[in-house]
Amino acid sequence: MSPRLDETHTPHRRDASSTLLPEHSDSETGTAGAASALLTETVVPTESAERPESLADLPEIPPYHQVGPVDARALSKTLFERLESLEEGTHEHAYVRNTLVELNLALVKFAASRFRTRSEPMEDIIQVGTIGLIKAIDRFELSRGVEFPTFAMPTIIGEVKRFFRDTSWSVRVPRRLQELRLDLAKAGDELAQQLDRSPTVAELAERLGISKEEVVEGMAASNAYTASSLDAQPEEDDSEGALADRIGYEDNGIEGIEYIESLKPLIASLPTRDRQILSLRFVANMTQSEIGDELGISQMHVSRLLSRTLVKLRKGLTVEE
Repeated sequence: MSPRLDETHTPHRRDASSTLLPEHSDSETGTAGAASALLTETVVPTESAERPESLADLPEIPPYHQVGPVDARALSKTLFERLESLEEGTHEHAYVRNTLVELNLALVKFAASRFRTRSEPMEDIIQVGTIGLIKAIDRFELSRGVEFPTFAMPTIIGEVKRFFRDTSWSVRVPRRLQELRLDLAKAGDELAQQLDRSPTVAELAERLGISKEEVVEGMAASNAYTASSLDAQPEEDDSEGALADRIGYEDNGIEGIEYIESLKPLIASLPTRDRQILSLRFVANMTQSEIGDELGISQMHVSRLLSRTLVKLRKGLTVEE
């Protein structure tokens, strides 16, 4: 242990709410807000919290930001040895556990730095990672012969990844598709470097050992990761309005499609000559005189037949409605 840790220092306890819990309301941080509540309940070293007399034999701990990684590891080992002998729920147990959290908070910040390119605020990632640190402290056993950082990092990173998996997707998709999206992205990058072009669906399927249908399904699921707001404003150099103003319009042809589908069985039940007159008039756009010449009947007869047919069709539509 470093000689400076053997010197006498006045214990300095920082408020956990300022060290671990950035001030955010639950409505602003979502899952991170829940993390704040958990940390508030479990990690409470404050300036007024003094070391219990029964723990007077523990080495004095300087301000946490002055403790280096090597010293933090040595102190943590000593504290873990004492933690195993303390009863859970006691003031002594809480003091040692909270001190372990503060000493190893650098592990959380190191793990969180891997996700700095994500859209989530770094403060929220640190909060969630600290929950993983607490879980690692509660599960750690010195008898395993493993260094605590080695044991804790997978738990911390796993907690952060779970946070992104559960909260980052705009549309919730099954976990299988979320994992498939990551596999496709990794395989796509590797194949693009090897082939010097974007890989095909068949090449991705062969690389991952799955079917083409699964590759297409994974690609479709990737579209659910992010979504654009309909109220999003365009870029400064874009003269168009909001997205909702550009994609929404009333399709006047929808009502016509409904009528066409309703008319099909009615037209099919008409006599052959009536169907032919309808086709010549409304499909071929022929006049009544031209239709009369085509069928060898007078224009007046065509008019009567056409009027009778239209009345019949109109009545049939009214009855169906």
